[in-house]
Amino acid sequence: MRNVFLCMVLCVAFATTKAQNLAVLKYKGGGDWYSNPTSLPNLIAFCNENINTAMNDNPDTVDPGSIDIFQYPLIHMTGHGNVFFTDEEAENLRNYLQSGGFLHIDDNYGMSEYLPKELKKIFPNQELVEIPASHPLFSIAFKFPQGLPKIHEHDGKRPQALGLYSDNRLVVLFTTESDLGDGWEDTEVHNDPESVRQKALQMGANIIKYAFEH
Repeated sequence: MRNVFLCMVLCVAFATTKAQNLAVLKYKGGGDWYSNPTSLPNLIAFCNENINTAMNDNPDTVDPGSIDIFQYPLIHMTGHGNVFFTDEEAENLRNYLQSGGFLHIDDNYGMSEYLPKELKKIFPNQELVEIPASHPLFSIAFKFPQGLPKIHEHDGKRPQALGLYSDNRLVVLFTTESDLGDGWEDTEVHNDPESVRQKALQMGANIIKYAFEH
């Protein structure tokens, strides 16, 4: 009963949020949650210019166990290493996702070894499943008929968009073997061609638009 009441309160909180902004998840475990510092400001600027969002120039930072996460329709998570959620943090994230939130986890190379066991704490009865290229995520603003684009090469594996669902709604997106965040960074950080940066930014815009509208 407590969880039902909490979800009702949090749904109201989402409905009364004044602005559609996003935040970075400051998780435990030793992984560098703060990596790619220029990526989200660049993605936010691209979205504000190209898909009519009005986000703050810089993302906020939130802890997974804090009620502050319910202020944001989209939480972004990235890094290279270990991830750990306490049971309380997992419950808070579950309530957030079931109340209308969205979690995008972009593997900056190295998260895939640790992440699945932590996601099991949030949704114990689910496994990550691949999202087909026909999903609206890949066409809601910019068209990606082949699905998730490859931005950076690490070990020759194909890019994958994996997801978890709540009531048939995609609530967790894990992008791996793509490195979208590197493509969002300032040009001089990785010296990517502009065509590659544009693919990364456009895919990021799709993720934000989908999260805000669903």
